[in-house]
Formats: sequence, C-alpha cells, structure tokens
Amino acid sequence: DFHALAAEALDAIPEPFKSSIGGVVIRVAGWPEDEGLEDMGFESPYDLLGLYHGVALTERSSGDVAPPVDMIFLYRQPLLAAWEDEGCDLRDLVRNTLVHEIGHHFGLTDAQMEALEAAASDEDKKNRG
Repeated sequence: DFHALAAEALDAIPEPFKSSIGGVVIRVAGWPEDEGLEDMGFESPYDLLGLYHGVALTERSSGDVAPPVDMIFLYRQPLLAAWEDEGCDLRDLVRNTLVHEIGHHFGLTDAQMEALEAAASDEDKKNRG
C-alpha cells in the first residue's frame, strides 16, 4: 500500500525537516497528468515518479497572499514500473522519491537532497531494527 509506504517514509525524515512539513499534503495518484508532463518536457509518464506542487519555502515572502496548499504527488504506476525495471526495494524507491520532492519544498539543491536522502535511509534502517 503506497499510503503506508509514504507514511513510513515520512516518519523517517530527520529533524529539523520533519517538523516543517506538517502542512504538505501527500497524495498517491496512478499517473501524472498529461499537461504536467508536457510542461516539464517529459515524453513518457514513466519518467516522472513524483512531483512537488507548491511554492518552495525559499521563494516565499511575508507579502504572499494565502499561498495554495503544498502537495507532493507519488505516482503509483511509474513507481511500480521503476521498481520492476531496477529490481530495487519498493520501500526505498518510495522513500527516495518522497524525500526528493520534500527537498523541492525546502528549495534544496541536488547535493543537499542527496544528504537528506542518506539521513532518511539511515533513520529508516535504525527504525527497522
């Protein structure tokens, strides 16, 4: 169940990030929307595993009028296809996708997101015992 995998991944997010993502809505959808794929230049819906939709915290200002709800979409079918193609652990794939999209929420660079993914992986391993 993708909702359970996403909840487990959220539990493994380290502080100070965990307490700052409470307002972000996590949604599981079958596929990305065609218009979103086109806007981002993707040719195939299998190329997009997740998507952050919102305004990064680094781009907000106190003058913003009621920003829309930040959402992270996890796309079930592309994730399942990647899991099958790569032979990786589905839990790890969902976690890494979610962490990457959370990184966009914080306006993080790719290097910063890689460090966050490693910390989440370490926390997840610790929680699994």
